[in-house]
Amino acid sequence: MRASPDPMRTLSVLRLATVVLVLLGLFGCADKPPAPIEDRSGPGTARSDQRYTVLRGDTLYAIAFRYGLDYRRLAAANNISAPYTIFPGQRLQLREARVPATTPAASTTRSPASPKPATSTASTSSKNGAERSAARVAKSETSASAPSNKTPAKPSSSVSSSTSPSSDAGWLWPAGGRLTRRFDENLNKGIDIGGERGDAVRATRSGRVVYAGSGIAGYGLMLILRHSDDYLSAYGHNDALLVEEGDTVRAGQPVARKGSSGTDTVKLHFEIRRRGRPVDPLRLLPPR
Repeated sequence: MRASPDPMRTLSVLRLATVVLVLLGLFGCADKPPAPIEDRSGPGTARSDQRYTVLRGDTLYAIAFRYGLDYRRLAAANNISAPYTIFPGQRLQLREARVPATTPAASTTRSPASPKPATSTASTSSKNGAERSAARVAKSETSASAPSNKTPAKPSSSVSSSTSPSSDAGWLWPAGGRLTRRFDENLNKGIDIGGERGDAVRATRSGRVVYAGSGIAGYGLMLILRHSDDYLSAYGHNDALLVEEGDTVRAGQPVARKGSSGTDTVKLHFEIRRRGRPVDPLRLLPPR
């Protein structure tokens, strides 16, 4: 005759099974860590639903550089006009929008003052002076229209007259040293140049400093130069910076000292961005 099951034993087994199922449910359904708001995995990763909170020391150029965006299109998406001033705590949409077409500068909207009758001697003198100035301008224009044997002076410019700031030509090497790492679109957004600590780092082209600091992870102490609406260049892992944000620099000017900030070896990490996207610097730099 078959023995009947022990009720107490059956109850114990059911309790144990219940505990196991609860534990499995806890582990299986545990909340996964939320996706980071700031995706620092590299250029081209920003999504239209991402937001960024501006930190102290940020510039719009640096934020655009960090996320692989065109700074002008990023500004347009957030209704920010030149000179692209941003403030700590400001929330930015990490996306690009069409840059509005530029229009000629409008005249001032300030209402002109009503003219006063020229009754004083000073007013008469000013009127006579204005007439003499107009006469000199007319004479100057007449002289300019007359033929001349003199060779016209070439317009001065901080950029070589043979190249345009938006062209692909006219770049200089930013530093001496051995090329230790080449451009890779997925792994290395620029090139690495070896050397000794303190070696000069030079502006690869004339431009303006739009970022100087260490707020971009993975680049150490770095500079970003703006050369035109299309082109930026970046210089990372410096030991010291010789220029500040807002400074205008000329091609070949020393702007930093080579170092190992943010890395384990002395090197310069150099990038060129065209409309926010990294390009291979070796395609633009002259052979050496």
